Amino acid sequence: MFSGIISSNGVVEDVRPAAQGGLRLRVRCENASDEDVEPKDSIAINGVCLTVTAIDHNVVDFDVVPETLARSALLGARKGERVNVEYALRAGDRMGGHFVYGHVDAAAKVLALTPEGQGARLRIELPQSLKPFVREKGFVSADGVSVTVAAVGADWFEIALIPETMERTTLGRRATGDLVNLEADPIARYAVQP
Repeated sequence: MFSGIISSNGVVEDVRPAAQGGLRLRVRCENASDEDVEPKDSIAINGVCLTVTAIDHNVVDFDVVPETLARSALLGARKGERVNVEYALRAGDRMGGHFVYGHVDAAAKVLALTPEGQGARLRIELPQSLKPFVREKGFVSADGVSVTVAAVGADWFEIALIPETMERTTLGRRATGDLVNLEADPIARYAVQP
């Protein structure tokens, strides 16, 4: 389980095909050695919960299976790409965001990034499967970042990005057409029961 509060970044060091449609992903993760990460631990990479298969100091390897690739933007991961990294919560950790499982529902296109005040508005397409769960002032995880929904249209929603989020995460660098990983708020999912 994660909180959606991104305190670390990573850089993709290698992406290579694996057997039967999967891939192997290697990411240099800030502070992995300080977090005492071991094989079998969970780390969210751009909001996708992945299991550590190997670690060498701050360089972490993951196997990404076809199901994960079908629901996320990890299929398009590129060497040198900056990613959001969140280590799994420990009992007693501060919960500053919302519950994020890392079980991404869909990858959706960025429609626009528009400056607003000191921050920006990020407009993202709203997949049909997520419409029942995305409401104004509700939560969503976008690339693993816990964000509040600022507006909802027929086939889009917007989030308001504060300067801190723009600086610390990948969201402030997203361009029109980029894909972001989306996970509906689990509480909304269980409350709505479509």
